[in-house]
Amino acid sequence: MRRFWKTVDIDCDGVGWSIKLDGRPVRTPGTHALEVPTESLAKAIADEWSAVGDKVDPRAMPLTGIANAAIDRVATEKHAFAAGLTRYAEADLACYRSEWPPDLVERQAKAWDPLLAWARRRYDVDFSTTSGLIHVPQPPATVDRLAHAVASLDPFRLAALSLLVTIGGSLVAALAVLERAVDVDEAWAAVSLDDEWQLEQWGSDTEAETALHNRRADFIAAAYFLTLLDPA
Repeated sequence: MRRFWKTVDIDCDGVGWSIKLDGRPVRTPGTHALEVPTESLAKAIADEWSAVGDKVDPRAMPLTGIANAAIDRVATEKHAFAAGLTRYAEADLACYRSEWPPDLVERQAKAWDPLLAWARRRYDVDFSTTSGLIHVPQPPATVDRLAHAVASLDPFRLAALSLLVTIGGSLVAALAVLERAVDVDEAWAAVSLDDEWQLEQWGSDTEAETALHNRRADFIAAAYFLTLLDPA
């Protein structure tokens, strides 16, 4: 789609904030009004539309994409969407450790143990960890309490949390970002640890590095989206 608008504004109807192009409200791909809950988020999305050149590049508009997903996909099937994310509680990245080499084992412990310790305190739960790829079941109370934490979120937070979880493979790390228990760089370092290790061992791989760069950009955008829902 080529750029057809000259001006970008935001407007509040008393319930939410909408983005307008030449005075006309932006709509999602599902034809719903693109209306978000905070002024900060509306301004950031409006900035994405203002920055568009001759053609629209969805990759350059991650906040708009997350908001679209929240409205079109998550809001219409919130319980099913939350249940899908909860499955990550049963196989969280931080619970599956390498047995060798010692340097990798140490790195994983240093990055992942604090995340699990935070979740234990925050949700009064415990975790089963293992070495290797064999599935280890988590205590039912842990899954139930993390499921409750996810289900209590609104569609906008769920949409952003979904990106954090699916990109990083860790519900615990995503919840820590949501609650600002860790900053986004620390969380990304934890969830990308294995990928970085592989690059170190096997040398530069342009395709792998590009994929990792794109995942990092999406991870950071999702975390930024969450901060705009709860501006300091």
